[in-house]
Amino acid sequence: MLRTLARHFRPVVAACLRHLGNLAVTVVGVAALSRPVLAHAGSLAGSLQSAPVPFWLVVLSGGGVVGVSFLFSSFVTDTETLDAVANQRRRLDLSEPLIRSNLSYVRFGMSLAVLAAVVWFGVTGPAVPLANFAVLTVWVGWWAGFTMFTYLVVNLWPLVNPWRALARAVRRALSWQSRFSRGSRPLPERVGSWPAVVGLIILVWVEVVSPVASNPQTLAVAVLGYTAVTVGGAVRYGSSWFERIDPVTRVFHLYGLLAPIQRDDSGISVSVPGSVLARYPKPMRDGEVAFVVALLWVTTYDGVVATVAWQELQASVAAAGIPGWLLSLAIAFVGFACFLAVYRVAARVARRTADTYVTADFVARWFAPALLPIAAGYHLAHFLGYFLGLAPAFVAVATAPLSPPAAVPVLALPSWFGAVQLGFVVGGHLLAIWIAHTRSFDIFPGRLQPLRSQYPFVAVTVLYTMTSLWVVAQPVADSLP
Repeated sequence: MLRTLARHFRPVVAACLRHLGNLAVTVVGVAALSRPVLAHAGSLAGSLQSAPVPFWLVVLSGGGVVGVSFLFSSFVTDTETLDAVANQRRRLDLSEPLIRSNLSYVRFGMSLAVLAAVVWFGVTGPAVPLANFAVLTVWVGWWAGFTMFTYLVVNLWPLVNPWRALARAVRRALSWQSRFSRGSRPLPERVGSWPAVVGLIILVWVEVVSPVASNPQTLAVAVLGYTAVTVGGAVRYGSSWFERIDPVTRVFHLYGLLAPIQRDDSGISVSVPGSVLARYPKPMRDGEVAFVVALLWVTTYDGVVATVAWQELQASVAAAGIPGWLLSLAIAFVGFACFLAVYRVAARVARRTADTYVTADFVARWFAPALLPIAAGYHLAHFLGYFLGLAPAFVAVATAPLSPPAAVPVLALPSWFGAVQLGFVVGGHLLAIWIAHTRSFDIFPGRLQPLRSQYPFVAVTVLYTMTSLWVVAQPVADSLP
C-alpha cells in the first residue's frame, strides 16, 4: 500500500523539485539582472531592503494565506498519505566515513585558518567595513550565506566548526598534565539547554548595541571573546558543551533538520525538505523548546532593530534618560518571554480543543519542531537580498584581502525583490503548517481530534506571520545606531 501511495505522490514531489528549481533560477536571475553599483557605505546595514508594499495589505494577505493553507491541508487526513510524503528518502553512498576520517585535519585546518584571518584582518585591515575581509566573511559569508546553505541544502557546521577543532587541540595539550588526566566534566542534567537560550539572545543583543558589523576591530575583539568562552567551556565539559550550551552550534543543528540533505552515522540521505522535522521521533525538552522559540524571536528582533520605527522609539526613550543599550536588552528578553508565553498558551488551548489527556507541556514539546520553518523563512527573507547585494564585495575582498579595491562593487536589487521576500516568509509558515499537521496525526487518534488540536497553533502561526510580514514591510534605516 505504501509503495502504491509513494508512486502516486512521485509527481507531487517532482513538482516540488521543479518549483525549487524555478526558485533557484529566480535567485540567479535577480543577481544577473541587478545593476552593479559602487558603494562606500560605512555600515553593512545599508544593504538591507524593505518590501515596498503597504503593510496592511501584507499583513492581511499573509495571514489569510496561512489560514487558507490549513483549510486545504485539513482535507489530507490519511496517515498513510502523510507517511508517503514525509518518509520519502533516498540513501547516497558517498563514502562518508572516508570523507570524515581522512579529510578531518584538512577541514579543521582550513576553518582555523579562516578564524585566524578574521581576527588578523579585523585588527590590521581597512577600517571601511565593505573593504574589510573580517566583516564581510562573518556577516556576508557566514551568518548570511552559510546559514542559508544550512537549511536549504545541508548542515556542514560539524565538519568546519573551528572552535570544536581548537578545543580538541587544547584538551589534548592539557591532557599531558596530571590535573587534566581525568578528562572533561559532565554537564548537570538540570541545566538543560537554557544557557544556549540566554547565549543566543545575548549574542544578537551584542550585534544590535555594538558596532561589530561596522567596526572591524570591535568584531575581532568579539570573536576573540567568543573563542575564549567557547574553547574554555568545551575543554571543561567536552562535546556536551557544543551539544547543549553553544548557541551557534545549536542554531546550525536545528536549521540543518530542515535541509533536504541529511548526514548521520549511516551516511547521507536526500528527502523532502522538512520531512525530518515532520518525523522528529520524540518531543523536545523544555530548554530545546525555549531555544526554538528564541531562534524564532531573534530573527524577528534582528529585523525590528533595522527599521526606522525602532530608531524613532530609541530616540524617544533616550530623551527620557534611558540608555539605548538598556532598552535593547529589555526588549530582547521581554520579546522572547512574550513569544514563549504565546506558544505555551496555544499548547494549553490545543489540549482543550483536542479533548485529550495528553498534558499541555507534552503538546508544546511535541509541536515545537514546526516552528523552525518559520524562523528559516524569515531569515531567508531578511538576508537573501543582503547576501546577493554584498556578494560581489565579498568576492572582490576575499580574492585580495591585503589590497582590497578602492571602490567595492555591490548589487542594487530591483524593487520587485520585496515581493520575493514576502513569499519566503509565507512559504516558511506554510511549511510549518504542514509539519504540524503531519505531527498531529502521530499523537492523536482518528481524524477530527488531530485537526482540532491545530486550531490554536494555526492562530499563533497567523500571528507570527503577520508580525514577520509587518517587520519586512517596514522602512529600513539607512544606518543603525
